[in-house]
Amino acid sequence: MSAIPAALATVTALGGAGALAGLGLPYRVRVPVVGVLTAGVGVAGGTAGVAALGGSRWSAVFPGLLPLAGAHVAVDALGGLFMAVAGAVVAAVAVYGIGYAAGHGPHGLGSRTAQAVLPLFALTLVLVPVAASVSTFLVLWELMALGSLLLVLAEHQGRAPVRQAGVWYAVMTHLGLVLLLAGLALFAAQAGGQTFAVLRAGAHTLSPAVRGVVFVLVALAFTSKAGAVPLHAWLPRAHPEAPSPVSALMSAAMVNLGVYGLVRTGLDLLGGGPAWWWLGLAAVGGASAVYGILQAAMACDLKRLLAYSTSENMGLVLIGVGACGLFTTYGNRPLAALALAAALLHVVNHAAFKALAFCAAGSVLRATGLRDLDRLGGLRSRMPVTAGLFALAALGAVALPPGNGFISEWLLLQSLIHGLQVPGVAVAVVLPLSVALIALSAGIAAAVFVKALGVGFFARPRSSQAAGAREAPPLMIAGMGLLAAACGALALMPGLLGDGLDRAVNAVGLPGTGAVSGGGVRVRLADISASLSPVWVVAALTVAIMLAVGLPRLYGRRRRRANARLWDCGGGAPTPRMAYTATSFAEPLQRVFDDVLAPEQDVDVTPVRESAYLVERVRFQRRVPDRIEHRLYEPVLRSLAGAGRAARRLAGGSVHLYLGYGFVGLVVLLLALAVGW
Repeated sequence: MSAIPAALATVTALGGAGALAGLGLPYRVRVPVVGVLTAGVGVAGGTAGVAALGGSRWSAVFPGLLPLAGAHVAVDALGGLFMAVAGAVVAAVAVYGIGYAAGHGPHGLGSRTAQAVLPLFALTLVLVPVAASVSTFLVLWELMALGSLLLVLAEHQGRAPVRQAGVWYAVMTHLGLVLLLAGLALFAAQAGGQTFAVLRAGAHTLSPAVRGVVFVLVALAFTSKAGAVPLHAWLPRAHPEAPSPVSALMSAAMVNLGVYGLVRTGLDLLGGGPAWWWLGLAAVGGASAVYGILQAAMACDLKRLLAYSTSENMGLVLIGVGACGLFTTYGNRPLAALALAAALLHVVNHAAFKALAFCAAGSVLRATGLRDLDRLGGLRSRMPVTAGLFALAALGAVALPPGNGFISEWLLLQSLIHGLQVPGVAVAVVLPLSVALIALSAGIAAAVFVKALGVGFFARPRSSQAAGAREAPPLMIAGMGLLAAACGALALMPGLLGDGLDRAVNAVGLPGTGAVSGGGVRVRLADISASLSPVWVVAALTVAIMLAVGLPRLYGRRRRRANARLWDCGGGAPTPRMAYTATSFAEPLQRVFDDVLAPEQDVDVTPVRESAYLVERVRFQRRVPDRIEHRLYEPVLRSLAGAGRAARRLAGGSVHLYLGYGFVGLVVLLLALAVGW
């Protein structure tokens, strides 16, 4: 038995054993056993993915596993990349989750239901890229959605927002499933079969209209799963309210599968398409990147901030996929391969630093019970390891060297800038605009994570919970340490992924780029005179920092320093109330983007009972709602609620009336069949 089927058999066995352990074992044994088995699922899945990236391929059919069509599975380098990422994230987060769940008792993530579902959810994250037929893919996709929904609701008994988030997530994810089912069913019906091999071979026989409808339907479903604007409404609700290990799995592994579905369907199965497909995808990506990071800048909830950051990073990936499709349409395959390689590399980098960021946020939540940055502070001295790990994740998120997000964004920008040589008005307009949006999102991301670090970790504590915080348990630190090691390796030696990225790009019919190579320590662009060594960048930054810190100290020794009390204007010693809050830090940025964000404010003046001219209390409230949700979703929800109230009149309790409804429905159906015949 080769490495891939053996690893997948191990994945399935460990996932099933974990589910049984979660149901049957008592709490004290349940959490560590399920955690170890879930970590095993991640290790085995990652092993299969690495084998596929190394050049191994495998396919099989299991006729009795699914009714009628059977289960078709296949592993290539593209699926292997997403399997390896999901497996690595699952393994590290499972170790972290043992310590996290142990502190919550037999409730929430430690309950039997959550512990039984967790390994199955990890199993689906690894197996979705293995599916090689429409029916197999849809079954695994729905199991993944149901598993994540149950885990989001793990703490629903204690908090009402969890139930609201669960409703939003359930509705959005199943609307996505309906769109995906419609698109893939239409594709299979027109191509004459439901296996991916048949779809790939029959795609050229589809009319342009059918191809366009299929792409639009599946693109809506997959971008919704990736948290792209405007179908992102579930993401800033579900990610913050889920237990932190689940948030890490969803944000660092599950959303990636939306990107996988787009690449697999749009570039592989459909074989590319007209320019408007990819222009629309790039526009969605650009809007998601800027809007997501703007909402993150306004957020005071630490996990909500990270959730919107996920929307931003998935937007960057969608820009890369859109640029790849656009370059393919115009015949420049080397640049298309470079754009796709950059997008896939950013998927890998984002998974590492976002999983680390959510785990660090979970450590803060476990230690303080708080997610509100305005009530945190002082955590650098009380939780130094967590603070350092969050800083490493933040460095990757702002795409500055030596963070691991820098290399992938640099490659993406290089592909867009050199893509200006491709002729066409659309290219000449879209590519410079995309570069500007990426630069804008990177600048705002720097402000976002400076706010999170500065207010949450470096400022003075603003509450007794923050003042009494203690460092996370060893297992939680161990899980975060694995993710931190991955961030460091990706930042310093991205070339280790070079051959695997080339094979993943080859899997959709594009040439290898050699974009990430150089023995693991250098990045170069094939056919483009540009190269970059992350190691030399880090060395130069280290020397610059040492000089910036050391020279003033050397110079300062020659001068006598005098200590004197400064005049404090009679204000006394500063207190935490005098420091910047997350809200005040974001206010200048909010003023700049006032027209986009549309903030709401309310002033409530309460007079004293004796006289309306004397004020007892003034209450000021300012909030920045999600404008897309406010303008798009709320009117739709109000209309549906009104339609529901109006439909109650149809249920009058009369049996004759109900029989009449059935008769009219039958007549309409017969007329429709007669017209169609």
